[in-house]
Amino acid sequence: MSDSIEYGNLMHEAMRGLIRKVLQQVADKGLPGAHHFFITFDTSHPDAELADWLSDRYPSEMTVVMQHWYDGLDVTDEGFSVTLNFGDQPEPLYIPYDAIKTFVDPSVEFGLRFEAHEAEDEAVISPIEPQEANIPSDDVAEDDASKPAREGEVVSLDSFRK
Repeated sequence: MSDSIEYGNLMHEAMRGLIRKVLQQVADKGLPGAHHFFITFDTSHPDAELADWLSDRYPSEMTVVMQHWYDGLDVTDEGFSVTLNFGDQPEPLYIPYDAIKTFVDPSVEFGLRFEAHEAEDEAVISPIEPQEANIPSDDVAEDDASKPAREGEVVSLDSFRK
């Protein structure tokens, strides 16, 4: 038994569960209104699945957009699969939740960043600063990426910390 409660790991798990629930709602009902997602993930994660040409182009991380066109969204307890359009070329992806580095929905000014501190085994979650919600378009892998995201205000988790 551990000598302390691992709050960082518990928050990490809860926020990934939130992403899973959001994606399941989208799989069941589609994207409502202006909602859309920028999802940055670790392409070198051992369980991530993407085409060789995508992993060659993005060897460490990639940001994908789920907005106008996506297909086959399948949400599981460990991750999700989706087919996205890369320059008129549909490509299937599998993204494990623990490969996600950022999850942003600029339509409602919401975002999460997952960080791992190498000095500790504990994962840290931090809200994304408003200026960071604008994902640079050259890092976004979708044909609609040239549209800039609105700057947003992110809910702070500080009010829950003691």
